[in-house]
Amino acid sequence: MKRRTGSTKLWTTLGKQAARSARRLQRSVTDSVLRTAKEQGRAVSKAMGRAMSKAAQQALTGVVTPARAPVSKGGAFWEEGLWGFGLGIGSLGQRRYRIFVPPGVSAARPAPLLVLLHGCGQDAASFAASTRVATIARDARWVVLMPEQSVQANAQRCWNWFRPGAHGASEAALLMSMIDHVCRRYAIVGERVCALGLSAGGAMAMMLGLRYPDRFAAVGSHSGAVPYSATNAAQAPRAMRGERSPDPVAARLALAGRRPPPLLLLHGDDDTVVSYDNATTAAAMWLDLLPPGSPAPEALPPRRVRRGARRAVDVFDWQAGVRPFLRLVKIEGLRHAWSGGAPGQAFSDPTGPDALKIALRFFSVNGRATD
Repeated sequence: MKRRTGSTKLWTTLGKQAARSARRLQRSVTDSVLRTAKEQGRAVSKAMGRAMSKAAQQALTGVVTPARAPVSKGGAFWEEGLWGFGLGIGSLGQRRYRIFVPPGVSAARPAPLLVLLHGCGQDAASFAASTRVATIARDARWVVLMPEQSVQANAQRCWNWFRPGAHGASEAALLMSMIDHVCRRYAIVGERVCALGLSAGGAMAMMLGLRYPDRFAAVGSHSGAVPYSATNAAQAPRAMRGERSPDPVAARLALAGRRPPPLLLLHGDDDTVVSYDNATTAAAMWLDLLPPGSPAPEALPPRRVRRGARRAVDVFDWQAGVRPFLRLVKIEGLRHAWSGGAPGQAFSDPTGPDALKIALRFFSVNGRATD
């Protein structure tokens, strides 16, 4: 009996020790699992924090697909600048810009100037990457000025085409002042200044052409809304959908009896952001704005062009003498994107014909002087 009692005690003691060991092991495993989970949680939180921080920072820049600053090479160079009225990069302050100068430009050999205005959600660097402007402008020998809208003036970096009153007039005046500054600083052929923009930049390019028609050899809009079709941000979406007509009185007041410069319009027929109707309406408005008594441009038969696997285009020309006064290029199947743009950038379609090459050909024909 005593042995059985001792044996029972032994087994009881061993059982208690085993239970304690099991509990300690369980606590150890639990603590280890919890510690690992916490460490993983902290790592995930940090990674999510970094991702959220990057996304937040990107959102604050107003640029959908940021790009590195363009670099100088092959004898061409990029420069950065700041220009504007008063202090601060605000709605009525200053704007940054980038400028591209191809090789060999000098006082003895000046070059034409292209003012290239980005769209919403872009800045000068991302637009330079999308349009591949350095390669094309170097080959064509154009100086390119790329003004940059500030997030203070518009949170999405849109040029304020839909506020054509005092605000839009001030922004256009600031851009014109920047152009004058660049023409003084670099070797530019003053009679060969042209403006081209995408989306909001296209609408602003047309506004510049109407406010300063004597300063531009030609202007162009790629997928842009009709200027003077909206007077505030609430009206802008309807104007972009083609549901608002432009104000001809406001456009005529801007022109002040002068002749509008030649206009190039490029637009995709599948654009759901800014409808193709904007292009046809802008073309009709441009023709209506010709001064009374001036000869009407001749409408040429439309022509269809397709090169290789690129999207087909329909080209509509209105000829004034030997030069096209108005050209509308309808790009088949193109949505709201730069035609022929680089891959990997927002608002860029590599499958379309190269919009910048099309524009420079049109602008070169309308140049008022030769190199």
